[in-house]
Amino acid sequence: MSRTKIKINYSICGDGNKIDPRNCTICLKVCDPAIFLLHQSLDYQKDDDPYDPQIWRVTPVYPSLCTRCMKCVEQCPEQAISIKF
Repeated sequence: MSRTKIKINYSICGDGNKIDPRNCTICLKVCDPAIFLLHQSLDYQKDDDPYDPQIWRVTPVYPSLCTRCMKCVEQCPEQAISIKF
């Protein structure tokens, strides 16, 4: 089986762009193996406002657990997720 590659378009979801991932979290809810993680961006500084939407991201941290069900792609309201096998 080939490796599953999951990509999040951060120009749409996160990084202070079109959608704040903390307000959506659909991909986290529909993913049965829980491969996604909602976290502060790596650029987050100690003095930054933790409520600033520009510092939040959804990252696929366990793509090897992906069952290829495509629920995250189908349910994403902004089509910000793509999966390649």
